[in-house]
Amino acid sequence: MKQVKIMILCLFALVSMAGMAQEADDTGYIVKVGEMAPDFTVKLTDGKSVTLSELRGKVVMLQFTASWCGVCRKEMPFIEKDIWLKNKSNPDFMLIGIDRDEPLDKVIAFGKSTGVTYPLGLDPGADIFAKYALRKAGITRNVLIDRDGRIVFLTRLYNPEEFSGLVAKIDQLLAK
Repeated sequence: MKQVKIMILCLFALVSMAGMAQEADDTGYIVKVGEMAPDFTVKLTDGKSVTLSELRGKVVMLQFTASWCGVCRKEMPFIEKDIWLKNKSNPDFMLIGIDRDEPLDKVIAFGKSTGVTYPLGLDPGADIFAKYALRKAGITRNVLIDRDGRIVFLTRLYNPEEFSGLVAKIDQLLAK
């Protein structure tokens, strides 16, 4: 009888854990537009740390990236030109590139090779990435967060029309 109770408890625990597993959409995101952005602290390549929740009141764009990602390399000059250079002096805007699983020296070299000047942060172990998407999902993604900390726009891969929508949404949020 005792063994049956233990087996039932184990089965219940497994079922409960399965229910807690986060569901991903067809792009691998586990977050959705309208939800609060999961909080994290990221160390930037200049040694400073940034905590997302401390940026409330600003429009924040997260760009998940890696040096080995060809699509990221294609997209980064557009982010630099059409988003960062246009908005970097706006105190109500923050852009952070979050580099997945690479050491500091590689991330610094990656930033230089792509010509980006926006802040790049380190995500060893992809723990920040895993708050937003499945670890096994593709890397190229952008998350736009409004002043209240809610996700308002998600992109996956680089698509010029979708990217234009992202730029327009940033403009709209900053105009408020």
